[in-house]
Amino acid sequence: MSDTRLHLVFGGELVSTTSHDFKDPAKIDVVGVFPDYASAYDAWKSAAQRTVDHAQTRYFIADLSRLREKPTADDR
Repeated sequence: MSDTRLHLVFGGELVSTTSHDFKDPAKIDVVGVFPDYASAYDAWKSAAQRTVDHAQTRYFIADLSRLREKPTADDR
């Protein structure tokens, strides 16, 4: 398996500031997929700063390599 750990940066408007549920999943902003955490962090920070005046808009970084790993007993 490759050592590349892909990261997805995405975000959008949430139902509330205390939720992780998107108000309209069809409007999720996919910033992109990045080959390492550092570049994903830079993209996340840029997207988050563009929406700083929108309290209910949040961006996230997802480690896509975790989706490729085989589940363990702890994951069940």
